[in-house]
Amino acid sequence: MKEDTKRSNSTIFWLLIMIVLLLIIAFGITLLTKSNETTVITDNIEISASSEYEMESISSESEISVTDTSDESATEHFDGLNIYDSEIYSDKALLMSIDGNELYSKNGEEQMYPASLTKIMTAVIALENINYLDESVVIPGDIFEYIESEEAATAGFSAYESVTYKDLLYGALLSSGAECCLTLADYLGGSEEMFVQMMNEKAAELGMENTHFTNVIGLHNYEHYSSAEDIAKLLIYALDNDEFRDIFTSKSYYTETDYQPYGVTLSSTMFSELNTEYFTGGAFLGGKTGYTSEAGYCLASLARVNGKEYILITAGAEDSDYMGSQRIADAVNIYEALAENT
Repeated sequence: MKEDTKRSNSTIFWLLIMIVLLLIIAFGITLLTKSNETTVITDNIEISASSEYEMESISSESEISVTDTSDESATEHFDGLNIYDSEIYSDKALLMSIDGNELYSKNGEEQMYPASLTKIMTAVIALENINYLDESVVIPGDIFEYIESEEAATAGFSAYESVTYKDLLYGALLSSGAECCLTLADYLGGSEEMFVQMMNEKAAELGMENTHFTNVIGLHNYEHYSSAEDIAKLLIYALDNDEFRDIFTSKSYYTETDYQPYGVTLSSTMFSELNTEYFTGGAFLGGKTGYTSEAGYCLASLARVNGKEYILITAGAEDSDYMGSQRIADAVNIYEALAENT
């Protein structure tokens, strides 16, 4: 019996030992598991923080990239035509098809001084109020003091010279003659002021919302302004008049008057600046130049490019003897880019 009791006690003792060992092992496993979970959680937090940092870094780099791209493209590029604003000397430029589709614009909507491009409107109003182009009128003598004081260009007619309306229109558009414009205004409007009112009414009718005229010549005045877009609207409208188109596209015009019986030739100021009317892909058909110190060198031109007609209005160019006329260079470059990409 004692021996059995000893065996029983021994068995219980070892069972207790095993239970204790199992408890220690279980406790150790629990601690190890928690430690691993903490490590995993910590690692995840580190990874998450790292990822967030990387995302912020990527986001920051993306923002920098976008900003840099914007800076690089500050010079506008018109899709379809390889024309960059920085390559155009003129401050303002607008290219349009003859049916009114705008193809390129550099500040085309911005206000500008139109200088002698004004005479396009002067001619339009005159043509719409002349009954007979061959009717003769006498150039007023009192306008020349005004012309001389403003140092305005003339076509070459004299005070009290008898000329036709047709002569005056060619003199206004080809030679940019101030005496021609003032004579047209005097006979057809009663005065320059009344004629200018007719010009502004026509501008409103054509939707030239950024235009206001104060004179028929294009002399500088802070209240005498337009935009390349508005001049383009005007020129498209004007070219629909056959007589205007004939004058605008003429290189020269010959006439005889009572003061000049041997005749006088009026030459286009635009064609006189061209070495050739042709450029790669087309040719100049006609144009009107303009200049004041405030407006810079301006040009409204009509050209045929790849068999179709387009107009281009530019303003604010400078002039340089060593590189020729910048307004002509702009026109050639833009028309040639159009020819290459259409």
